[in-house]
Amino acid sequence: MIKKSINLTAEGKKELEKELDDLIKGRPAIADKIATARAFGDLSENEEYSSARNEQKMAESRILEIQDILKNAKIIRGGKKDKVDLGAEVELNMGGNTVTYTIVGPTEANPLEGKISNESPIGKALLGRKAEEEFEFNGKKVKIVKIK
Repeated sequence: MIKKSINLTAEGKKELEKELDDLIKGRPAIADKIATARAFGDLSENEEYSSARNEQKMAESRILEIQDILKNAKIIRGGKKDKVDLGAEVELNMGGNTVTYTIVGPTEANPLEGKISNESPIGKALLGRKAEEEFEFNGKKVKIVKIK
């Protein structure tokens, strides 16, 4: 099976590495919860045990997911500022409102933080465009004010 590379900013990679480190450091605490819950006897009706095992499964699943992402990560850097590309911070005027987005890969996209995926509809519409360029998106006039 061919794995595709996963686009991450350097900041996104650091955040994932920190989350991975925190999850790995949290393993002993989860194991203690399981051991403590196990001491109460019948595991079939032990809600504390079930909860701790579920927490362990979620943590281990996330650890594997992050390790896979980091193994296949391709670090993106903001390139030339003459056109929108991965890693670029773009200031837009959308229908009279000014918004700023950073174009990132889908793994670290978080629109509430102003990080949009290059695979999202607006991300796709922005890629390759230049500063001062105007276009229409979802019925709104959009102008690229500047690319940082």
